[in-house]
Amino acid sequence: MKKQIIRLTLLTLALALLAVSASAELLTGGWENVPCEASALPEDVQAAFDKAMENLDGTECTPVALLSKQVVAGMNYCILCQITPVVPDPVTNWALVYIYADPQGNAEILNIYELYIDKHVFPAE
Repeated sequence: MKKQIIRLTLLTLALALLAVSASAELLTGGWENVPCEASALPEDVQAAFDKAMENLDGTECTPVALLSKQVVAGMNYCILCQITPVVPDPVTNWALVYIYADPQGNAEILNIYELYIDKHVFPAE
């Protein structure tokens, strides 16, 4: 009987330690960016995205959603992406990536606006 109580106590302690170590990385009140799979962009948007990303070094950019497009002398696209710098211990973040695609099939990044979700404050109730 005593052996069972000791085993149960040790098992409970081991599980509690695992739970504490697993939750130690996420602080109460802190935001954690959740990894997402790449979204299926429309074929023309994906082609422009791939072409524009050829010139982007040092950052991995994963498209999540096409948010908007604008007809100009070509097309402008606003794509929600997860961005991860190519460095040791990278921190993944969200960004709005603006891409311009001209009628000849060339594409370039117009701007990348990082979204700092943890910097926003909720309105007072």
